[in-house]
Amino acid sequence: MTRRTWVTVVLVAAVVALFALPLLLGAPSDYAGTDSLATEQIQASNPDYVPWFDPLFSPGSSEVESGLFALQAALGGGVLGYVLGRLRGRRSRAAAGATDGER
Repeated sequence: MTRRTWVTVVLVAAVVALFALPLLLGAPSDYAGTDSLATEQIQASNPDYVPWFDPLFSPGSSEVESGLFALQAALGGGVLGYVLGRLRGRRSRAAAGATDGER
């Protein structure tokens, strides 16, 4: 195997370990997101607090909410990757044009 293949295998194993270790170590199952934890803290410190607005859409279950969040993250990553790819391509085309013009 080449060095590049070994690096890829090690990186994939590290990502799998990042996901598997919390499951194997028995991470708490009552995990809550930061939004709900912040809401609990605000309500505990100020019981008279009234939110400024209500959500426009409330998913039926936490699984749907997690799926929508993952979809949002994937779309954002796709847009970011596309923009960075376009910028890199623009830079490499400009560099190729500068070297062709100097010949």
